[in-house]
Amino acid sequence: MFGIGGGELLTLLLVAVFLIGPDKLPQFTVDAARFIKKVKALAQSATTELRENLGPGFEDLQVQDLHPKKFISKHLNDAMEEPKEELKDIAEIAKIDPDLL
Repeated sequence: MFGIGGGELLTLLLVAVFLIGPDKLPQFTVDAARFIKKVKALAQSATTELRENLGPGFEDLQVQDLHPKKFISKHLNDAMEEPKEELKDIAEIAKIDPDLL
């Protein structure tokens, strides 16, 4: 969970109790959960809108695919697939029959 261990989570909870106060902590957690839900819904709607605006061919678009390194490597791998297949075909055709030697 966010790379936080048990001890760190306990420390954060204790700090929250001291800063917010034990009486306001339940309402704060409800408000925080509501905020996280709104952010998640906003991100989901932005992703859906992006897919719709990009048009056909981007139905399987993931947000992680938009990272420049991943985007370039994905397209380079796709572009290299065809030559790899051609090389396999050429290697198969170019095999020399050992009986001919």
